[in-house]
Amino acid sequence: MAGSTLGTQFRITTWGESHGPGIGVVIDGCPAGLSLTENDIQTFLNRRKPGQSRYTTARREEDRVEILSGVFEGRTTGTPISLIIRNEDQRSRDYGDIAGYYRPGHADYTFDKKYGFRDYRGGGRSSGRETIGRVAAGAVAARLLSELGISFVTYSRSIGPVSIQAAPEQLLSQDRARLLAAINSNPLYMPEEEAAGRAQAYLEQCMAAQNSAGGVIEAIITGVPAGVGDPVFDKLDASLAKAIFSIGAVKGFEIGDGFAAARSTGQDNNDSFRYDETGAVTKETNHAGGILGGISDGSPIIFRAAFKPTPSISAPQRTIHKDGSNIDISIRGRHDPIIVPRAVVVVEAMAALTLADLLLTNMGAKAENLKQLYQSAQEET
Repeated sequence: MAGSTLGTQFRITTWGESHGPGIGVVIDGCPAGLSLTENDIQTFLNRRKPGQSRYTTARREEDRVEILSGVFEGRTTGTPISLIIRNEDQRSRDYGDIAGYYRPGHADYTFDKKYGFRDYRGGGRSSGRETIGRVAAGAVAARLLSELGISFVTYSRSIGPVSIQAAPEQLLSQDRARLLAAINSNPLYMPEEEAAGRAQAYLEQCMAAQNSAGGVIEAIITGVPAGVGDPVFDKLDASLAKAIFSIGAVKGFEIGDGFAAARSTGQDNNDSFRYDETGAVTKETNHAGGILGGISDGSPIIFRAAFKPTPSISAPQRTIHKDGSNIDISIRGRHDPIIVPRAVVVVEAMAALTLADLLLTNMGAKAENLKQLYQSAQEET
């Protein structure tokens, strides 16, 4: 199977299946000397692991990461970093009956058509559990970005019909520690308590009806300097879109005003440039979401990802069997009634991986960058 590798300079390859021995990732291109421990990665993994609330699958996994290579005495060595998270609570028997039919909303049918064979135990590589490798690698990328002053605020913007009211700019005006505490104070990772309460009531209704829900995740990235990204095929927004769309349940993506820009005018949508009191370049607004011409403009990068409802539901559904018959099914097993809360950190991880790769690639954009790097190295020796 091709397609399990992402990135050019900061490159990752994920491996493993939902019900195999484990899930893992190999990171190639991480610079040497970065302070990194298993706990740095575990903090990210704890945000996506199952069993944290009644709105996540009951599958019990500790999701403990092990660093197998690439780190010595708490620092990266510059060689490939190999990480593994072992599966401990598989119930493959729960999926035995789906070997003969195709679940609506899943990749069962398309996998069979592409490969003529599929791992039906929880979906194999198409399972949401595959994202563990992404999150582990994203934690390393985020650790690298933090050294450069780049940080993330990622949260559930809406769940079903329930949305928070504050705009990203209003959230950014709050104290960062208090904002993060508000996001982490409820199982849905919504920054507004009132909206989180209404969203939980909506989910209870869905669960009572043996149904599921979707939602929107919003990310705000601060500290990204102007000049990251390329103007043609490797645009920063295009690269982010590819990374976010590679998450299995994502069905929509937008930067800045996104689709609302189509209802705007040039006069309203353009962001006016100004010099501030220190002489630094700023923008009066940020309708562009921090990216112009595929290149970062130095203002916060803001994007949203729309997630479809969890396709595995207990309510009766119609599908087909491989024997040529039309059948009715009710999916058994342990499934999330909503994917969004556990996907918040997945979105953050994919954005971090994209930025880490493009920042490293960007080092060769100017001759003066190389001069500064190697002149400094010569002075040190």
